[in-house]
Amino acid sequence: MTSGITVGGLANMKQVYEEDGTGEGPDGFFGVTAERMFSEVWSRQVLTVRERRLLLLGLLVGQDMDDMLELHLDTALRSGELTPAELRETVVFLTLYAGWPRAARLSAKVEELISRTAEV
Repeated sequence: MTSGITVGGLANMKQVYEEDGTGEGPDGFFGVTAERMFSEVWSRQVLTVRERRLLLLGLLVGQDMDDMLELHLDTALRSGELTPAELRETVVFLTLYAGWPRAARLSAKVEELISRTAEV
């Protein structure tokens, strides 16, 4: 049986990743992730999901975690957490901190995403 914490975690996970990890038991990777990361951290009230997403984008760029970066860029844009202009400004800001090569890759991903979502 799923605990109340995991149910809340799954709801938060779906908001953050647009995926809830269903199909796996509560003791599997997604269940543990939902319980710890999403019930205990992403659900805290001090920072908004949007603020957490911006922090995470910076971290993912700095760590060269492109697969996760694409997922979070896409979710942020489709959910309305960040606008195309805000994503572009994020690229400008991160250029000075993450370095030109990383920011250039980020810019290409952002522009591709904006173009792709504009076509839909």
